[in-house]
Amino acid sequence: MAHQELPAIPGEPRLSQRIREAAGRGALGHAAVLSGQGDLAAAARFTAAALQCRGTDKPCGACPDCRKVLREIHPDVVVVEDPDHKNISVDVLRRVASDASVLPNEGRRKVYVFPDCSLLDGKAQNVLLKVVEDGPPHAAFLFCAANSAVLLPTIRSRTTEWKLSPPPETAQADDRARTLCEAILTGKAAELAGLCAELENSKISREELRKLLSDARDLLAAGLAAVYTGQGGALAVRLAGMGKYRLSAAAERLDGFIRQCSYNIGVGHLLGALAAELAR
Repeated sequence: MAHQELPAIPGEPRLSQRIREAAGRGALGHAAVLSGQGDLAAAARFTAAALQCRGTDKPCGACPDCRKVLREIHPDVVVVEDPDHKNISVDVLRRVASDASVLPNEGRRKVYVFPDCSLLDGKAQNVLLKVVEDGPPHAAFLFCAANSAVLLPTIRSRTTEWKLSPPPETAQADDRARTLCEAILTGKAAELAGLCAELENSKISREELRKLLSDARDLLAAGLAAVYTGQGGALAVRLAGMGKYRLSAAAERLDGFIRQCSYNIGVGHLLGALAAELAR
């Protein structure tokens, strides 16, 4: 019989192995944050499969639970979304907290996946806090966030964080994104204001601005990784000198403006607010 290849998170062999080893030791815990710029949805499916797996190598990809999780049809893996509101409403999260007390239908755990934690405001997260902190042993929570700083410290302190590898610092990033990161690094208000004025004068579209800000956020993520590893491209290493708190705050602000680019807001207004926010 041919050997079946074990499932893995795309592009993340090291993280896949770390999660598999933790699952094998029964050390995955009841709550985790999956952070970074990679395929967070795939990472969440992999981790949910590891929590449900009844095989030896968790996730084995062969047992019924693994197969259902990876095909996104497992009744005990719930993706928490709220298509009727801009953010996930408190009512939806109260239903999650109530449902968590119900035993699984067929799996080992009830796993709740939050695919975009930027949609959880502070009030919503406080609704979740008690069930994350003191929920039933069969309930597990997976929080996906490009930047884990969008989660309250009270939530983060009760989770294990699994970081996806930052994207490589390559020429694919918009040169203007690099310039923006350089301006964030210096922290000079006049420099940030001048750059934002130049972008506005260039008649940049909202979609182009969204792409530029996404590239800049990815570069900040590489800088944050360099804080811990001391490794990375030249810009990442220099950004690491800002420290994790300034980097996380800057990345969180960019995340907010990336989301705003999806709405009918004037580019000039966005850029003016961006310059003011980043100069704080």
